[in-house]
Amino acid sequence: MKSLYVSSNYLVNDSVHGRVLSADQCRQIISSSLEVLERTGVDVLSDKALKLFAKSGCWVEGKRVRFPAGLVEWAIGTAPSRVVIADREGDRKLFLEGSNSYFGPGGTNVYYIDPLSGERRKPLKRDKEIVGRLCDALPNIDFVMELGAASDVAATLAGISGFEALVRNTSKPIVLSNYSIDQFKTVIEMGIEVAGSLERLQQSPFIVFCCESASPGTHDKESLGKAMWLAEKRLPQVYSPSAVAKETCPATMAGVLVEALSGGFVGLVAAQLVRKGAPFILGGIKASVDSKNGQPSYGSAEFNLLQGAMAKLGQHLEIPVFGTAGCSDSKETDGQMAIEAALSIVTTGLTGANLIHGVGYIEKALTGSLFQLVLCDEVISYTKRMLRGIEVDDDTLAVEVINNVGPGGHFLGEMHTVENFKREFWFPTLMDRTRYDEWKMKGALTMGDRVRSKTQRLIKEHQPKALNAEVAKKIAKLVIDVKPNEKKKKR
Repeated sequence: MKSLYVSSNYLVNDSVHGRVLSADQCRQIISSSLEVLERTGVDVLSDKALKLFAKSGCWVEGKRVRFPAGLVEWAIGTAPSRVVIADREGDRKLFLEGSNSYFGPGGTNVYYIDPLSGERRKPLKRDKEIVGRLCDALPNIDFVMELGAASDVAATLAGISGFEALVRNTSKPIVLSNYSIDQFKTVIEMGIEVAGSLERLQQSPFIVFCCESASPGTHDKESLGKAMWLAEKRLPQVYSPSAVAKETCPATMAGVLVEALSGGFVGLVAAQLVRKGAPFILGGIKASVDSKNGQPSYGSAEFNLLQGAMAKLGQHLEIPVFGTAGCSDSKETDGQMAIEAALSIVTTGLTGANLIHGVGYIEKALTGSLFQLVLCDEVISYTKRMLRGIEVDDDTLAVEVINNVGPGGHFLGEMHTVENFKREFWFPTLMDRTRYDEWKMKGALTMGDRVRSKTQRLIKEHQPKALNAEVAKKIAKLVIDVKPNEKKKKR
């Protein structure tokens, strides 16, 4: 049947996205960031970066660097508007552009909830294997981070051994936390072994590297050194200044965004000066401090607003954005954890951040919880259904079907229903929709009970696709060869 509505100006809302900032507000924040960089500048603690900036027209006085607005705008223009991340097999999976959103755990927590005993303890290397396997099993977790550095290996090996554990237990893309440049270099060697060559790793990168400066106004030798080196290698990086209201940033959200953006621009300029078009992702934790305890909150409304605002700034700039969601300030699997995690996932997804980490963070990101990771997989699935929106065309309008069934008829037996209901409607795997009597008969399990059961079952049963045995041997040897005589340090 021909469509009943015909218009040359017909508009389609193909996704349900919101916005925290208008285009005018984005332009104002960007302009303010350019003013901060040009008038106030930042402190740069890298001699190599100082020379690069001075050679490129920046004003350098000691360690203070002021950036001409034109240079920053040039870097914005040369950065790619899309960064594509592949999986371990080389299949391109994550298209970081526009408002495409992908979710995964975090990597910097210092404690870990043992999924079998429930004990809160320091993460161990064997935990990384479980994290990789569980993330591999969860269909809505798009990439993997290690959920805490292993405490039972030397600090100089933590990132390398963590990467080895992950790459052996999942074929999903891996985002590596803020480790030293020496560890990054070894991980790239391991990545080359998996991909087959540096060129193949560049064409279909399955690793994203995080570089984090201490604050938006101070950029150390290590963070800028990694940013420049990764740009030289043409591998994707997240440059992430630590932007915390009332500490490293002003006490207003707009001020936090100005500082965070100006700090991110420093890494962007450095990367683009080294290699024009180097893959780059703006990012970082943008948080507010709870006035009662002086600690950053990962579950606050302001935290989620800042994530959403940064997503809109990235879309305005046409540069992919690293977001944060699936976090909670709660200490265990309870109602607070579920509410805060769900609100952050929905907010961040609806505003369209691209690479969204932090799923599984509890206790202000101090602790990693696989229970939260499993619960959030369900929330992400729910959110992704919302992001699909409502498809409106001749088939979904179903005018012919309505006419055939007629008033008072039933649609259950119609072929149109059979063909559409599974695709159109979202079905939970954890949330309970049964009647009360059926719920009681099945054990009256709470959401916490169901989450624990599913987590432990997936850990026990899921078998990821094995890494090629020869490649596994080569990367294991690289771990040993980095520091062959270094003893393990207890932390």
